[in-house]
Amino acid sequence: MTSSRPYLIRALYEWIVDNDCTPHILVNAEYPAVQVPQGFANDGQIVLNISPSAVRHLHMDNDAVSFEGRFGGVPHSLYVPVAAVMGIYARENGQGMVFDLEPAVDDDEELDMEDDVPPPDDEPPRPSGRPSLKVVK
Repeated sequence: MTSSRPYLIRALYEWIVDNDCTPHILVNAEYPAVQVPQGFANDGQIVLNISPSAVRHLHMDNDAVSFEGRFGGVPHSLYVPVAAVMGIYARENGQGMVFDLEPAVDDDEELDMEDDVPPPDDEPPRPSGRPSLKVVK
């Protein structure tokens, strides 16, 4: 299955905006292919306001979040691969979701992983233990 992260990002963005709050994303600024103004990143991370009033040409798909924004009055084009999004939340109340870190995957590694897929006749192993959910505040 594909990653659920891009779907969750889009859904939470819409939920935050529908509730008249300001959506922010926390981004790993050191992730490969991330294009953000490095001078504004702290400890390899940057928080970006992606509200409709703060950005232009916002595009969220299964691969990346991209938009145009201003930093210090200077316009920038930003590109954030979905795997680099570490969380999305409402500025006003902090409600949202934090994601687990995803390691960068090279195209060659991705192809190797596809070769390791068992044949469809094999039943996938069943998870052991109890399911668990985390409360994120």
